[in-house]
Amino acid sequence: MPSIAENVVNNDLCIGCGVCAGICPQQLLVMNFNIHGEYNPFLKQPCSTECGLCMRVCPFNEGNMNETEIGRKLFEKIEGIKYSEETGYYLDSFVGYSPTFRETSASGGMATWLLAKLLEKSVVDYVICVATQDTPEKLFSFQIFEEAESIARSSGSAYYPVELSDMIKTILDKPGRYAITGLPCFIKAIRLATTQNQKLKERITVLIGLVCGQMKSKHYTTYLSELANAGGKLQRVNYRGKSPDKPASNYYFHCINQYGTEGKVFWNDGVSEAFVNRWFTPNACNYCDDVFAELADVSFMDAWLPEYSNDNSGTSLMLVRSHAILNLVHQAIDNDEINVNNIPVDKVIQSQAGVLNVKRKLLSYHLHLASKMNLIAPNKRVNPNKRIGFLNQKEVELKLKMQENSKHFFITRNQTMNIKNVRTIMHPYLKQTKNLRLIKRLTFPIRIVKKYVSIRR
Repeated sequence: MPSIAENVVNNDLCIGCGVCAGICPQQLLVMNFNIHGEYNPFLKQPCSTECGLCMRVCPFNEGNMNETEIGRKLFEKIEGIKYSEETGYYLDSFVGYSPTFRETSASGGMATWLLAKLLEKSVVDYVICVATQDTPEKLFSFQIFEEAESIARSSGSAYYPVELSDMIKTILDKPGRYAITGLPCFIKAIRLATTQNQKLKERITVLIGLVCGQMKSKHYTTYLSELANAGGKLQRVNYRGKSPDKPASNYYFHCINQYGTEGKVFWNDGVSEAFVNRWFTPNACNYCDDVFAELADVSFMDAWLPEYSNDNSGTSLMLVRSHAILNLVHQAIDNDEINVNNIPVDKVIQSQAGVLNVKRKLLSYHLHLASKMNLIAPNKRVNPNKRIGFLNQKEVELKLKMQENSKHFFITRNQTMNIKNVRTIMHPYLKQTKNLRLIKRLTFPIRIVKKYVSIRR
């Protein structure tokens, strides 16, 4: 049976979640960084049993169930459950913030509040989430927390590769009830693992999803630190700093290197350029169609809506799929513990319109290109389609070129990062992308008129 290395890693489809390495019965897989600063599983020695378990838990293995199929088995029979094609299953949707954790969190602090509440109420014994660590080679990792007071260490976003192999091994070795936070692809891998291992199914009792547009390699953080004039070995970073004089959407990256030098750069001053244009983004992210972490018991995201995005303190949106979580939310609202209200699910969908466009419409063209170039791509709920419009086609192609260039630039510069050289190489693509956006803005009124005329007919 083909291994994870042959079918997934060698085809550049590994997202580096580490679930395969954690569940391997022979413990033959180890998670290490590849030359692009992305996690991959590496075989310590040849596999003798070829059990195929690593493939059955991989979120990007084309033979595994998709999110709709898994979600149906998990949620369809829950009383009061609703469904939308964009969000998957859900019971209710909320908007608001936690007064306790809002200041130290990336958005409204609601995910951090829930983690602390799960421990405080003894709903779970352990919480597994991403937190900082003082190691320049690995700035973030999944860590286990047993006390609600310690959860604040995990607040904030981390656009940095992390993996779950050690956490999966711990769950298998140590009885208890676990809650795990993760991005959509990580949540899917965990759900697949629970279908293969009874201990994991019994012990992982709550999954908390974080809406994700794309992941980033280690080199993304290196680039931002150089942009902020504080390169070298980093000791600490914050990707989502809040400024009282700027809207929540214009957050800043802040870092401290080994010499104590601090650097700071805002989203509008260069961070967005690297993020939006998919620099240092793993190839697997090009084949993701799950925006709302559809397989999580509850999903959190930023409230990127006009009525909230100008609030520099940040606001959270929440999709709930579990009655146990829903009860905790209602109790906290009644006790004035959190400032949260219901919001129509259509508004939640609207808040992630840009990500939906990438993971549905533009994904169809990615799949078409993969087929055209005879590349291996996973089966998705979106069909390959080249008819997405010329401007959209060019956008995908330009960002693919920038994505690929950003991966190889770092290793061809002897493990150093020169901002001037990066921008020189990217400049032609950025110029073309800017022109595309200008054309889209100019043609938008024409498209609206055509749509109106077609409706009237």
